[in-house]
Amino acid sequence: MKKYKKWVAAGLTMASALALAACSNSDNSEVKSGYKPSVKMDSAYNNTAKSSSTYNNGTLKVAEYNSSPFAGISSPALMTNGEDQDVYSPGLSSLFKTDADNKIVDGGMANLKLDKSAKTATITLRKNAKWSNGMPVTAKDVEYAYEVIASPDTTSQQYSDDWKAIDGMEAFHSGKAKTISGITMPDGEKGNVVKIQYNKFAPALKFGGNSFMWSSPEPYEYEKNVPIAKLGSSSQVRKDPIFAGPYKLSKQVTGESTSWVPNKFYYGKKAQIKNITIQVVNENNFYSSLKDKQFDFSISGGISTEYPKVKQLSDYTTVGTVGTSFGYIGFNLGHMDTKTQTNVMDKNSKMSNLKLRQAMMYALDIGALRKKFNNGLAWQPNSLISPYYKNYYNSKSPRYTLNVDKANKLLDEAGYKKQGKWRVQPNGKPLTINYGTMTGTPASEAQDNYYLQQWRKVGLNVNYASGRPMDMNKLYAILQKPKQNEVDVFSGGFSTNSEPTPTGLFGAGAAFNMGHFATDKNTELLNNMNNAKSWDDSYRAQQFKDWQTYMQNQAAYVPVTMSLSWTPVNKRVKGYDARPTDTEFWSNLSLTNSDPE
Repeated sequence: MKKYKKWVAAGLTMASALALAACSNSDNSEVKSGYKPSVKMDSAYNNTAKSSSTYNNGTLKVAEYNSSPFAGISSPALMTNGEDQDVYSPGLSSLFKTDADNKIVDGGMANLKLDKSAKTATITLRKNAKWSNGMPVTAKDVEYAYEVIASPDTTSQQYSDDWKAIDGMEAFHSGKAKTISGITMPDGEKGNVVKIQYNKFAPALKFGGNSFMWSSPEPYEYEKNVPIAKLGSSSQVRKDPIFAGPYKLSKQVTGESTSWVPNKFYYGKKAQIKNITIQVVNENNFYSSLKDKQFDFSISGGISTEYPKVKQLSDYTTVGTVGTSFGYIGFNLGHMDTKTQTNVMDKNSKMSNLKLRQAMMYALDIGALRKKFNNGLAWQPNSLISPYYKNYYNSKSPRYTLNVDKANKLLDEAGYKKQGKWRVQPNGKPLTINYGTMTGTPASEAQDNYYLQQWRKVGLNVNYASGRPMDMNKLYAILQKPKQNEVDVFSGGFSTNSEPTPTGLFGAGAAFNMGHFATDKNTELLNNMNNAKSWDDSYRAQQFKDWQTYMQNQAAYVPVTMSLSWTPVNKRVKGYDARPTDTEFWSNLSLTNSDPE
């Protein structure tokens, strides 16, 4: 099964009458149904047998398995997919260090002080934080990232309603102000202190990767002569980017590979390996490239259809943890109002009927797909929140299970009557549904064909948009448009933050909300996750759980796969750790042989 291409890093009465199948089986039956993974693996590999040998003058060879080129955007504020994050990850560095519970602690590139009563966050950079060209990381670099995200002319997709919690952010985003009044630099732009004034102080601020504070600096002095509107296509971002992490970019072939050498200016643990290459490799070559020992591990993760063969490779060990990413089926329900930067649901949208969306999900046996294609590594989720987030995941949230009779009944009730082979719209006009999906592996193609087959079985005339699966970049170029009618239903994926507030993906103001789902209830539940009451952990957890059930019932975005985040790791690698507590992942890696074994 393909790795889903991810985006980085937001009426209850009717739904309750159409109750979905709740998750209430035993663990064993859930595994058999494709609702839980059956594979267990270690979360780290340290190669202790060869701890005395080092060959760090060699090259660590890393694969990015993908059927499309990476886009080549190195700025975290401008990135829109996980592939770019993967290939530039050796150079990326977060502002903050986090503990095992993902709480921000001292000791990172910057320390954070929160003042709940004053509703302020103070970020203090360490004095020795530098970019890979030797320039210091300054207060302006921290502040400028917010300008890049919120500028009216930006190409960033990161802005969401949660940013309005910062004083002046909304005025800046709408073009009514030239600066962000709530972000100040007490010691000046070249100082090391940034103070953020909030009008809404959220408990999410305690955690890394939250949606109220950006955790990556932007090199202002290096980029300041480029208009923000053109930053995403500039040489500073595309051709010769600089980084603040343990490695610096030494070479790249756009869309194909990146090469790295240690960044001598990095403040943290020094990189141990002389060279790293990250190469895009077609997903269909996953097993063969590892069998031929071309790569040490996959930064993009494993491909589960190949797992039975890969686990037999004696020179590799599989390492993984419960992942936070997910694949989903989404529906186009409206448009983005470019004046207000708000998603709007169109009542006349082709997919606006709730019963139509629910029927399409009841027509599918997603659990059977997970069993057939994922070899115990992935499962059919019952929620848009991964069980990785133990405090917030709702194990009792409902999931859609195959029920063709129910699908047909829902369509009949909603007025989608059959006229010959196909159903028509309630107004009697023909109904043709365009399905958008990405090119991938034979297994992903089989899944997409199954979707079309099942939807056609219930009388829905569903065809591939553009006649066939699309290149990833082409599909997302369509979905990113403020308004489009080329794709009605689509398969996609999200890579979520380490703090799970989903406003940046599914909020009314979220650019990543490409299906344009926006209801008052959705906004209410999202806001409740970080309101004044949500400092009470039990209240906050309940808001997350209520939101998960609501979203399942609304069937605007329906999760169809979550999986272990895993990869084969060659046994010459030392220090590979998949756990989120490893905040120096690239620096901790070393080699015990000159080439993959």
